[in-house]
Amino acid sequence: MLAVQALAFIAEEPQSLSRFLDTSGISADEIRTAAAEPGFLAGVLAYMMGDETLLRAFADRAGIDPAELAPAASALGGAWERDLP
Repeated sequence: MLAVQALAFIAEEPQSLSRFLDTSGISADEIRTAAAEPGFLAGVLAYMMGDETLLRAFADRAGIDPAELAPAASALGGAWERDLP
């Protein structure tokens, strides 16, 4: 649930969404399908953890400790299919 909230947070801001799409290589049309994959959701959290400003803004909005994202990403585990050779 935390990863879905993080994805929604990213999608709320056009600039953040554009940067996420560019970084992930996914198109806006593919997000809904990809969001059903635990590996993709783990990637969303990893992306967020790589941007401290984004991470802190999300954590503040969600009312959580930013450190909660790492265990959540680990729990989702795996690699997103797009990341596999």
